Amino acid sequence: MSKRILVVDDDPELTELLHGYLGSQGYTVDTAADGVQMRQRLAENPPDLVILDLMLPGEDGLTLCRNLSATSRLPILMLTARGDDMDRIIGLEMGADDYLPKPFNPRELLARIKSILRRAQDNNHQEASAKSLRFAGWTLDLAARNLIGADGVVIALSAGEFRLLHLLADTPNTVFSRDQLMDALAGRDANPLDRTIDVMISRLRRRLNDDARDPQLIKTMRSEGYMLSAQVSRQ
Repeated sequence: MSKRILVVDDDPELTELLHGYLGSQGYTVDTAADGVQMRQRLAENPPDLVILDLMLPGEDGLTLCRNLSATSRLPILMLTARGDDMDRIIGLEMGADDYLPKPFNPRELLARIKSILRRAQDNNHQEASAKSLRFAGWTLDLAARNLIGADGVVIALSAGEFRLLHLLADTPNTVFSRDQLMDALAGRDANPLDRTIDVMISRLRRRLNDDARDPQLIKTMRSEGYMLSAQVSRQ
């Protein structure tokens, strides 16, 4: 059964190109020009993945991405004419699974779509086998996608924070390079100058009350990367 993709972009030439190209690769493609049409398409034919442009009339792509991530598990690939680090960080924090600047090669887009869908399927299998990960007094609720402290207080995580913490907690006491984390998080090879992971690690440490000057949970391994230094149990 073919996967359904919803392309949300107000450029008719691009949506026509993607409709034809992705259709020729075996995908069923729907299109929408703005947030209103997007919600209509979602209600009519729920897709397996949304390709979402950052710059849209009315509600912008980041707002739509945040709302989608808050109400569903739909994988999201963001498209934008801008490609700076802060846009990418914000997009991943809002829940995007990957980020591709325009103009792009359709083959690269296809590769990223396949990677996102594969990761989504793997995540579904993992979450079906365990409901939570517990470490150092914290509980990562895999169903609700939030963090619970030892005092029972629930801490909401952004989509990006959840995915990053889930990855580290799923394989504790293992060092991940920035490139490995970025590739697992967003399905792309990281630029050596890309600070996306560093920024997200910093935000995650604040959630965990992990002193940035001397972190005990998410440790920085100099010239290597990051790891979660804790024993983790699966519930």
